[in-house]
Amino acid sequence: MARLYRDAHGVPHVRAADLLDLARAQGRVVAHDRAWQLEWLRRRATGTAAEVLGPALLPWDRLARRALVVETARRALDALDEEHRAFVGAYAEGVSEVLTAGTFAPSPELESLGVAPAAWPAWMPLATFHAQHVLFANLGRSLWRARAQAALGPEAALLAHEGPEAAGSNAWAVGGGRTASGFPLVAGDPHRTFEAPGCYLQVRLALETGDDADGAGQGFDVVGFTFAGVPGIQHFAHAGEVAWAITNAMADYQDVLPVAESGAVVRSWTEDVPVRGEAPEQLTCRVYEHGPEFTPGHTLRGPSTVLGDLGFGALLPLLRARSVDDVDAALEHWVEPVNNVVVADRTGAVRYRLAGRVPLRTDGFTGEWRGWHPANRRDLAPGEHVVTANERRGAESALVGREFAPPHRARRIDALLTGRSGLTVEDLAAMHADTRLSGLAALHALVPGAFGGWEEQMDAGSPAAARWAAWRHALVARIVEAPLLASLREPAPDPVFAASLDLRGVVGLALPGLAAAGTPFGLDLPGMAREALADVNAAGGSEPWGERHRFAPTHGFDLLADPARLPDGTALRRPGHPRPGLGGDAECVRCTGSLPGVTDAAQRGSVARYGWCLADREASGWVVPLGAAGSPGPHHHDQLEAWSAVRLLPVVTDWARLTEVPLP
Repeated sequence: MARLYRDAHGVPHVRAADLLDLARAQGRVVAHDRAWQLEWLRRRATGTAAEVLGPALLPWDRLARRALVVETARRALDALDEEHRAFVGAYAEGVSEVLTAGTFAPSPELESLGVAPAAWPAWMPLATFHAQHVLFANLGRSLWRARAQAALGPEAALLAHEGPEAAGSNAWAVGGGRTASGFPLVAGDPHRTFEAPGCYLQVRLALETGDDADGAGQGFDVVGFTFAGVPGIQHFAHAGEVAWAITNAMADYQDVLPVAESGAVVRSWTEDVPVRGEAPEQLTCRVYEHGPEFTPGHTLRGPSTVLGDLGFGALLPLLRARSVDDVDAALEHWVEPVNNVVVADRTGAVRYRLAGRVPLRTDGFTGEWRGWHPANRRDLAPGEHVVTANERRGAESALVGREFAPPHRARRIDALLTGRSGLTVEDLAAMHADTRLSGLAALHALVPGAFGGWEEQMDAGSPAAARWAAWRHALVARIVEAPLLASLREPAPDPVFAASLDLRGVVGLALPGLAAAGTPFGLDLPGMAREALADVNAAGGSEPWGERHRFAPTHGFDLLADPARLPDGTALRRPGHPRPGLGGDAECVRCTGSLPGVTDAAQRGSVARYGWCLADREASGWVVPLGAAGSPGPHHHDQLEAWSAVRLLPVVTDWARLTEVPLP
């Protein structure tokens, strides 16, 4: 029988002597803690969100259905080996037992909607995972690239910013020759849209006797972060003997084509999409030879859909990993998102590798698929370190992608690590707090001396940082109104891709490159910069950056025109939380990204932080922006203060220091 323990912040520690008992218990715990989130994820995966939230959610429901999210999940479950199917199925059973019995923590969202969460079939964990990642690669970038090239021709490259979306994550590892303990360290933070509840959950899973499905004695004890709705621990974990972390590799593994170039229609059908307060919408879905028509006029070809595989064959090998080689072998099963991985173990081994399926094409990044790129790997010496922050990593990146994040975060972390020894988790945690912006020389040359007293630190208490951000905002507003860019100001045809095709956000992220180009699109950029500065100076004000740059996570209700009520007048409730002012910005190591030209609020950034110590797991630390619980209560946002202060909380693995509580 599985047993549940919690630490001082409510983080669940689940232990069992049987693998399926452990999976079922993990499902029961997440259903108790995150009932609304699981129902929200289920509806997004199945294209039924509009059924409870009305017509504002129809764009997403159309995408989920057109992109074959459920069909791909069913195929991927069927393709798993027997042990993994049983593991995923047991997790879904645990989720269903709590959700259908109604024994979850009170949920103001479900109560105000008048909705009871539904049971989870065995394929649902795969569907929710796929739905969270179908937009994680280059669908938005592909649509933007086509739109910009049609409007601007070759000059569209000036708006690339190595991709128009604010991609991000940091991860780094340091060999034992540079640490105080003599053992390696691993640290990092994934960057995603801030959500309430958060997308990552802290968890510990311990299979203690090895009496798992095949009786081979493959027990494990792993702490790390997992997605709500997904069994096991995937991207960031410490298994005692080995620890690993990932960032988005920015690989080009999805192909988007106009339907005119997608071959014949292979099949088509019509579905009824239920809509709260309205008649169902009839949606026609089509699959072409190239792939499904995911948005009107364009088809998608991606590894998961082609292979019928979502990478869940990596779940148990990752939990059972004891070495760098074990993690490496486990990730041979990974499909997408395609990731950069850093991994280290107690023998002192440290390795970088790329994990996932990137198609080999007949003509660079176009043409027919003819296989998969082999993984790039590099082993480090004890005195070396490795950093990955979505940047262009040289030849290894050029093989798999076209657009990457700017190099500033990676270079800054490298600079903070270079030449240092005797490093501890505390040292690496302090690097998370770094607020230095880089790569601004060309931008500042537009207004010489205007920001000479500012050290390019986006500190929460800095009025100079706020003044600079206001100038950046005003400059973007002027550039966006350029007549040449008029067609790019048109709203996105599909609201799902509104952020990717929002010219304001694209220009804001591309500002340094535009400044370096001299006169992009024939614009008098120095003149615009001076006018923007004059506006900021005239407005005055001395508020610090943290007053403008507040924590602003997105909740599912925020997708409605009125987040407080539905169109039929139904009042909506959700848990509240403080919105502290933050330091940092999108291209700082302390990533709390605003979107220049759109908002100064912190909408995207570090959705978790961690530091793994291979000498002593209890010397490690972790933190998430809110807390372990998705419902009101002591653990709903009890980590927010530590996260806002860029402080890691202790990882506690001594069972005697944890509190045993009844399993839901």
